[in-house]
Amino acid sequence: MKTKLITNANIVNEGKVFEGDVLIKGQYIEAVGKDLSSRSADVIIDAAGKYLLPGVIDDQVHFREPGLTHKGNIHSESRAAVAGGVTSFMEMPNTNPPTFTQALLEQKYVIASQNALANYSFFIGASNDNLEEVMKTDITRVCGLKIFMGSSTGNLLVDDPKVLEHFFSRFPSLIAAHCEDEGTIRRNTALYKEKYGEDVPIACHPLIRSEEACYLSSSFAVKLAKKHGTRFHILHISTAKETSLFDNSIPLEQKKITAEACVHHLWFNDADYARLGTRIKWNPAVKTAHDQQAILNAVLDDRIDVIATDHAPHTWDEKSNTYFKAPSGGPLVQHSLVAMLELYHQGKIKLEKVVQKMSHHPAILFQIEKRGFIREGYFADLVLVDLDAPWKVGRENIVAHCGWSPLEGVTFRSTVERTFVSGHLAYSLGAFDESKMGERLRFDRK
Repeated sequence: MKTKLITNANIVNEGKVFEGDVLIKGQYIEAVGKDLSSRSADVIIDAAGKYLLPGVIDDQVHFREPGLTHKGNIHSESRAAVAGGVTSFMEMPNTNPPTFTQALLEQKYVIASQNALANYSFFIGASNDNLEEVMKTDITRVCGLKIFMGSSTGNLLVDDPKVLEHFFSRFPSLIAAHCEDEGTIRRNTALYKEKYGEDVPIACHPLIRSEEACYLSSSFAVKLAKKHGTRFHILHISTAKETSLFDNSIPLEQKKITAEACVHHLWFNDADYARLGTRIKWNPAVKTAHDQQAILNAVLDDRIDVIATDHAPHTWDEKSNTYFKAPSGGPLVQHSLVAMLELYHQGKIKLEKVVQKMSHHPAILFQIEKRGFIREGYFADLVLVDLDAPWKVGRENIVAHCGWSPLEGVTFRSTVERTFVSGHLAYSLGAFDESKMGERLRFDRK
């Protein structure tokens, strides 16, 4: 097995920053310490002045395969991931066809085994009529069950209260949910259509997909989870009011109800619609500066447990439509880590907290085997960053298949130099090594 030695790095891990070396043997971290330079290695990387972090684990992405590959695919979007220091991803079931069966789920794993540069897992999706199929899920090999409790169409929207009761009472592992109240959104949509017709301004998006819509659904879901003792994870919190639903008085390992913040809700607010329009149209919507700050506060005080992207690429032509025709979502997986490091540069968050929320906590929350930390015996999922190497986001350096980003024109002070995926140097100084694909994530669950 080939060995790689990273020397003189500033290692950010488990609440500390310290100078040290990391020895990689095959897929695993062989040793972490000082003065490992006496060890022989096939490859030696001098990381003096650079920072070595555990690879980012993104618990919410939409890589569009199968069926929507004009927007992106597992290969293209996993390339964007490793270019951004994301070494593992968990992908959502709203593909075409939706991932409602074990057979369709396994088809995704086959595609990923052949095409994903990062490590991978896939959620099985809930519908109003696939409960028994969902119950066949091997929870040691699948990250969880995704329920769209709003913001969807067709059978992806689970709106039958009896069906929700069954899922929450019976599924033996983690349920993740998109929470927006569909009835509230429909009423708000009708009001704004009455006022503006089909030409509703994009600035009305957070008023249509309102705080009320988010809180009604999130609070209902939390109540349901408490009733049944469900292991429940709410995705992409977008309002200050919702942060009151979560607890920071107990360790993450003991929490039954957890929450995620997304980079776009930490980076943008409703003042940005005038400049960026439908490029920042997401569900749930980007809301006020007050909401933005409250979400960051909840990240900092551990009411919100993880930071992810909800990476959801669409073509430029699709996003360039009018309000109702432009789809929601945008590409962020390449820029999530550098965006959070920019907030570090701005004094808003510590490096240790960025690593905790993007690497340690996803691993703990999903009970991922041997990932998310720089520890001897763990998989060598690592990212080496230069905190003082500015670069500007432009179409010439965007890796995602869609070729655009809501962050175009932003200059980031930090650069991802190298990304190791299970010991393999998948990305180095702008170049990809696709000779080895990522690994299927395993979960330490009974």
